[in-house]
Amino acid sequence: MSTIFGRIIKGEIPCDKVYENEHLIVFKDIAPVAPVHLLIVPKKEITDLQSMKKEDLFLLNEVVLTAQELAKKFNIEEGYRLVVNNGRGAGQTIFHLHFHLIGGRNLIDLG
Repeated sequence: MSTIFGRIIKGEIPCDKVYENEHLIVFKDIAPVAPVHLLIVPKKEITDLQSMKKEDLFLLNEVVLTAQELAKKFNIEEGYRLVVNNGRGAGQTIFHLHFHLIGGRNLIDLG
């Protein structure tokens, strides 16, 4: 795995992990835009959403279920964003598919 997320998944770089299962790892973003800013990262190295194959689509279900569970755990279930940036033009800077779970404050002005 060639990205920083791949190195985190392999345990080469520490993270503030809040959840992990066979397919996903979730950790706190190092540059949060809100009090709760978690990164939900598939362990399989997939460049971006557009690169997902049919056999990988089950990961979307896992991501959503995990986001719902973590929203409850972090008391943001009444207002959060689940965001994925696809490609450089959308602001993706790490080319390993990941989802941002963002909440804990008013997000209307976040953009």
